[in-house]
Amino acid sequence: MKNNRHKIVTLAALTTIATCIVHITNRVVAASAQLKEMLDFSNHNYFEWRFGKIYYTKKGKGSPLLLIHDTMPGASGYEWNRIEDKLALEHTVYTIDLLGCGRSEKPGLTYTNFLFVQMLCDFTKKVIKEKTDVIASGFSGSFAIMASMYDKDCFNKLMLVNPTSMNTLCQTTTEKDKIFKFLVELPVFGTLIYHMVVSRETLSNQFINSLYYNPFRVDQDLMDAYYEAAHKGGYYSKYLYTSFSSKYMNINIRHALATLDNSIYIVEGEDEMNGSSIVDDYCKTNPSIETAVVKKSKHFPHIENAEEFLEQVGAFF
Repeated sequence: MKNNRHKIVTLAALTTIATCIVHITNRVVAASAQLKEMLDFSNHNYFEWRFGKIYYTKKGKGSPLLLIHDTMPGASGYEWNRIEDKLALEHTVYTIDLLGCGRSEKPGLTYTNFLFVQMLCDFTKKVIKEKTDVIASGFSGSFAIMASMYDKDCFNKLMLVNPTSMNTLCQTTTEKDKIFKFLVELPVFGTLIYHMVVSRETLSNQFINSLYYNPFRVDQDLMDAYYEAAHKGGYYSKYLYTSFSSKYMNINIRHALATLDNSIYIVEGEDEMNGSSIVDDYCKTNPSIETAVVKKSKHFPHIENAEEFLEQVGAFF
């Protein structure tokens, strides 16, 4: 009996020590990731939304243009850093950090597509206060499409940069996805799993293998900004990732896309994986969609070939 009690006490002590070590490690990782302070807070504003504060910047004069970044881990408005000042020469440019991303608040909730649809509509009505054009990157193209259907008075022309496959967007949450989300959202050890997913090495491999046309010209500042944003908010920075990876943010956009009468322009990176087939599927669903390919680029044509991308923006807006 005493031996069993001793084993239980020893196990409890070891578990407590391990938990403390992992907790301290998590705090150190999150703090060290933000040492370079890549995410600038100058010229900033906050939109006080009901689910949390939304960070945004406003630059320039002219017709309003809303820039919406992608939703991969570490994404933020920094994605538009290379082009927003040039766009501001002809437009009033609003660059936002989506809820749960970058410098915006990161509440511990399940993020859904409709949550971001509501956010974009409310932001447009209360901050921009007039119908706006949109450039949306990657997965966020689905938010722009659904928001345009949800409130036709908010959005005008839509430019989608390498939008996500509609087949991917149709995928629904499985039991495995729910278990994964539960595990990663656990305190301490779940946070450790998240930190492994968004480690500097993992992000670097993703940029080199999946995001950049030329892996030898990866923007180090951009990687640092992603690494910082992925850890900003500490424990709560993982909730958007778990919702995204568990498919809670997915939605079938086919009907919305087919019925929209907004002008839609898809810009595809030359080397984007399955880019041509994805664009073809969008065009079959809505034949009025216009398209363009930016040479020598992959997932970030607005970063890798900003000059050619800006030419496409000028031709569309």
